[in-house]
Amino acid sequence: MPTKPATVYLIGAGPGDPGLLTLRGRQCLERADVVLYDYLAGERLRYFAKPGARQQCLGRHGQGKLWTQPQINEAMVQAAQSGQVVARLKGGDPGVFGRLAEELDALIAAGVPFEIVPGVSSATAVAAYAGVTLTDRDQASCVTFVTGHEQADKEGSAVDFASLATSPGTLVIYMGVTTAEHWSGELIRHGRPAETPVLLVRRCSLPDQRTHETTLGEVAGLLAPDADGKRAIRPPLLAIVGDVARRRDAAAWFTGRPLFGQTVLVTRPEGQADAMADRLRELGAQVLLQPAIQIGPPGGWEAVDDATDRLAEFDWVVFSSSNGVRFFLDRLLERGLDARALGGCRLAAIGPRTAESLADYSLRADLLSGEYRAEALAEVLSERCAGGRVLLIRASRGREVLAEQLTDAGAAVEQVVVYQSTDTPAPDPDVAAALAAGEVDWTTATSSAIARSLVRLFGDQLRMTKLAAISPLTAGVLADGGFQVAATAGVYTADGLIDAMTGG
Repeated sequence: MPTKPATVYLIGAGPGDPGLLTLRGRQCLERADVVLYDYLAGERLRYFAKPGARQQCLGRHGQGKLWTQPQINEAMVQAAQSGQVVARLKGGDPGVFGRLAEELDALIAAGVPFEIVPGVSSATAVAAYAGVTLTDRDQASCVTFVTGHEQADKEGSAVDFASLATSPGTLVIYMGVTTAEHWSGELIRHGRPAETPVLLVRRCSLPDQRTHETTLGEVAGLLAPDADGKRAIRPPLLAIVGDVARRRDAAAWFTGRPLFGQTVLVTRPEGQADAMADRLRELGAQVLLQPAIQIGPPGGWEAVDDATDRLAEFDWVVFSSSNGVRFFLDRLLERGLDARALGGCRLAAIGPRTAESLADYSLRADLLSGEYRAEALAEVLSERCAGGRVLLIRASRGREVLAEQLTDAGAAVEQVVVYQSTDTPAPDPDVAAALAAGEVDWTTATSSAIARSLVRLFGDQLRMTKLAAISPLTAGVLADGGFQVAATAGVYTADGLIDAMTGG
């Protein structure tokens, strides 16, 4: 047992978009051994946690057990007293209707050190993402945050509706779905006009954000359950009450993005999908990740090491993918060699991305094909390598076009497999269910191998989504499987594929 307990970080996670987590919040999350997170704090934030950290969702309304506040307090204290650093992720800002005071009392009573990391408040985020301002020099000189759901056993109400009704500013109602009839009625009863604008914002900052314009007199009916007890508009939701809610001309900055409200399935290998996924999210998409293939080292390094020892024999070293660059050069460095081993060779790369991967190792491609396509590289390289010796760095599977065309051009070609490419054996059940339900708008295929694996993984479920291919060759693989391709990149890169999807 350690002599002193570890620290508990009480972190405001913001309204939902992981990009709104503060830098300090991420730093604390990355050092935590235990992550206790509210569902509304955002599932994706958990991926900032360090490998091996224990992660615990504290429940979701309507789905499974909800942790009580005493249980949360006990879990934080026990973990910290056992020497484990704790990240307590709370939606929005922890000090705004986040029950922060109760957690502080428990930590102080137990002698557990803590740090409060403020977050982007849900109220300010809702206004920004709905395109309104909470204050306005002409319409609202102040703003008030109000809870629509007070503690059940509280004696009397701490909410002074008489004062709120005559306030010269904006009201932001938290947790007000089930109590809409009460708070709207009280505001009207104390003099707030029934025609006062109300803007409801659900799932703020997320790709499925929805806004509803109504009035104070109509909001209770809009949020009321039907005869079966179901609500057309469900939490999480905040209500902005006041004249500022009329201004909606700026809302399109978020909802007007070309992929807003659409779900895109990214199928690149694990660890290689982030850049593409990030750009899709910036364009408004909700991204699902389902690696269709797996990338790993070759079964043995003997052939690679042998080729590395004989680099002086080759005139050209040809890289047909970014993965090839990474596996080959990492192995070279592991053996105590460096870029000088390639000093007598010229380097060729298939497409700009592979050339960028070489640059990551401070190497410049002497020859670069304009397209990510074996035929394009063979065309520009054939004249230069005739009569020379070529080392082709490749995957365990793929077309033989490049080797065959260079051989036909008079080069002596030696191929070496530097990484294994295998199909993912089974899909993620949640992804498969979303695809089968028609909830995936786009499914991307960024290589022929990925296209073939997708057909095997999902079969006819792919007819429930639009397919986007990185090249005509990849589109042809899907077409051979009987599937229509909705978009094919003109430039054979991930950015080119996204441009084809958005019409850019």
